[in-house]
Amino acid sequence: MELKYVGAKPIVSQHGVTFDQNRPDKYTFINSAIELLEALNRDINDDEVIELKSFKYEELNGKQLLEKLELYCKDIDEVFATREALTEELIDRYKSSVENNSNLTNDEKMAWLGNIRLMKDYYLQYITNENAYNAILNALADAITSKHIKEILFPIGRNYALVLGHLADTLIDHKPPVDAKMTFEDKDGEAIGKLSL
Repeated sequence: MELKYVGAKPIVSQHGVTFDQNRPDKYTFINSAIELLEALNRDINDDEVIELKSFKYEELNGKQLLEKLELYCKDIDEVFATREALTEELIDRYKSSVENNSNLTNDEKMAWLGNIRLMKDYYLQYITNENAYNAILNALADAITSKHIKEILFPIGRNYALVLGHLADTLIDHKPPVDAKMTFEDKDGEAIGKLSL
């Protein structure tokens, strides 16, 4: 298994493949999520309010990201073991939708199904990246709940607000569930985000 950028979620049709820019590749967020987890672990002194500052951003490659995931995420092998089955389920749903579409000619169906087959490796990597991102979000949620953090202040940029926004959704389904609210404020001329838990 490897982590690598593949791009936005593909939209396949009988006419070819386009990409949904509103559904970015989760690979984009993994580096920032790992950095937030490391900063959270580094900056904690049993405080309920954590101010994450002076990030030293380091762009990690796919192999380094995978090593970090193995370090921080429990049962990572189990998480990734499902990626092929999830890819097959996705492809089967797409195929079934095309085959049951009475508005398409046989030639259009054949073209569409061919485009789906061509995208199999892309789908597999897209789902792999999504699984990896979800695993690190769960590790972040575990760290926050186990340390009873009530508030995280963070700098805007490098996808931190997006990652913490996704984390807020993860926390709702976490055990125990945690409600989270994100706000932004100006602090000494600098935009600061606040995740209240």
